[in-house]
Amino acid sequence: MVTKATTYLGIDGGGTRCRARIEDENGRVLGTASSGPATTRIGFEKAWRSIMEATEAAAAQAGLTREDFAQMHAGIGLAGLGRRGAEAALNQIAHPFASVVFISDGLAACLGAHGGADGAIVVAGTGSVGVGLIDGREIRIAGYGFPVSDEGSGADIGLQVVRLALRAADRRGELTPLLSEVLGAFDSDPYQAVAWSEEARATDYAAFAPIVMRHANQGDPVGRRIVERAADAIGDLLDLFLAKGIDRLSLVGGLAEAMTPWLTPDLRARLKRPDADAAAGALLVARGRLDLPKRELDGEMDRDTDHEQASKFRV
Repeated sequence: MVTKATTYLGIDGGGTRCRARIEDENGRVLGTASSGPATTRIGFEKAWRSIMEATEAAAAQAGLTREDFAQMHAGIGLAGLGRRGAEAALNQIAHPFASVVFISDGLAACLGAHGGADGAIVVAGTGSVGVGLIDGREIRIAGYGFPVSDEGSGADIGLQVVRLALRAADRRGELTPLLSEVLGAFDSDPYQAVAWSEEARATDYAAFAPIVMRHANQGDPVGRRIVERAADAIGDLLDLFLAKGIDRLSLVGGLAEAMTPWLTPDLRARLKRPDADAAAGALLVARGRLDLPKRELDGEMDRDTDHEQASKFRV
């Protein structure tokens, strides 16, 4: 009887897309793929479908079948892992893998950025959050979810520009080229924008962020104000980690490159390029190469944490 080789799966499940990477025991990449959003905010079943869609596509690229999943150890970084009901919902999912460990997507990104060493990241993507590791502790700042949190994120930028576009439609504010383009997405009909907003999710609002960034870089005054405000929010998170004694900092996420020039010069100088991405961080967990850190929230131990849930989710 031929023993099949052990493989490892790293998942970066975020609010915009889900990325899967499969490696062999020697760390050689066998297959990669992506799918749609994988966040608990779209529902656990939908998030799991995105995870499996990306995994199956990566497996096909690697020449693996579903039968090979029984020898595959998975580390899954998932957005919105700390939401109420996540533990019960994820434990009910019948998975095909040899083992699964769930962690937050922010922790996966931090582990990947610094190779599991002490350091911190601020995620500037569909959402925003700060995650740091120091002396075996995880420190999480903000990231409570859109629209109550996630300042400086793509979703927050999109929300601000839609609000200002509606004000401009009422002649309560200046109609700049940026706001004209945003209104044009709704056929210049404010009520169409209102109807859209009743169903829109964070990813829908975040779709406007590249438009805002483009106009801001072209000098649009409204675009500049929105991006400056977002950069201040991202900068505040970076400053908080510096105050906690973490000086190894990285900015990650879909807006990281576009946002960096808008940060203050001192913060730009402190940023280091991430060693690797969130999928690499999830793979470290899948391989069992590190102990999951204890998590702190704003300096106080948070008993209902992503870390504690991650240890419970070992299945």
